Amino acid sequence: MKHLLVSLLLLTTLSVGSVSAQNDSQRIESAKIGYITNRLNLTTEQAPQFWAIYNDYNGKKKDLNRRVRQLMGENSRQGVQKLNDADLLNQLKDINASKQKIADLDDEYMPRFLKVISPAQLQELYKAERDFNRRLLEKLNTNQD
Repeated sequence: MKHLLVSLLLLTTLSVGSVSAQNDSQRIESAKIGYITNRLNLTTEQAPQFWAIYNDYNGKKKDLNRRVRQLMGENSRQGVQKLNDADLLNQLKDINASKQKIADLDDEYMPRFLKVISPAQLQELYKAERDFNRRLLEKLNTNQD
């Protein structure tokens, strides 16, 4: 009985932590949607079309950025001194290839965005993403202090 109680308590604690992380992620996404919508001044006609394109684009971009971070993390975990020049060069090429894929993704999605929003709004989107990420990092750093 005691083990069952401890197990339930542990399971509840883990579930609450998972829900909390999900809530934080959802709050961040909601804040980002509001921030971008306001910055782009999307009309009611533009918004649904824009968000359909953006969600697809952003998912692919997140995957590529994750790959870049993973590759860069491998460099630091393995230690640059432990790798030979050929291995280091291959990792650097992989990082650059992933960064190029991000640039290619921007080129691929530009015409899609421009069917829905103006060039000025697209430029504002790129600025809004940078600003939102910068503000989020500042807030996270402030909360850790």
